[in-house]
Amino acid sequence: MAQATIEHVNLTVSDPERSARMTEELFGWKERWRGPARDGGFTIHVGSPSAYLAFYTGPDGMHANARYPKGEPLNHVGVEVDDLDAVEARVIALGFVPFSHGDYEPGRRFYFLDHDGIEFEIVSYR
Repeated sequence: MAQATIEHVNLTVSDPERSARMTEELFGWKERWRGPARDGGFTIHVGSPSAYLAFYTGPDGMHANARYPKGEPLNHVGVEVDDLDAVEARVIALGFVPFSHGDYEPGRRFYFLDHDGIEFEIVSYR
């Protein structure tokens, strides 16, 4: 059987433009596509040539006030980076607060919450 990979994750956010800019600044990702989405919504795809995050919002900001307690329905999005310290500095520069730092095999990591309370785990195996 061929190995399966995750091609994208679709996240509901209050402001797709803001979420797209955040991931471009933090990870150097590029916008791959933007446009209308299901139910009259709007989506921006940002990532690498092989995988991306889709940032979706409903019509007229329908989901702008939606808040989900941590873990409902998503625990976190894990992003692997080469230089953990450089990305952490960019996280702080954007006004986010890193927490739960871990330095253990097989790598180092920290977490932060974005504007919508979505938790990101940033990990490096270098």
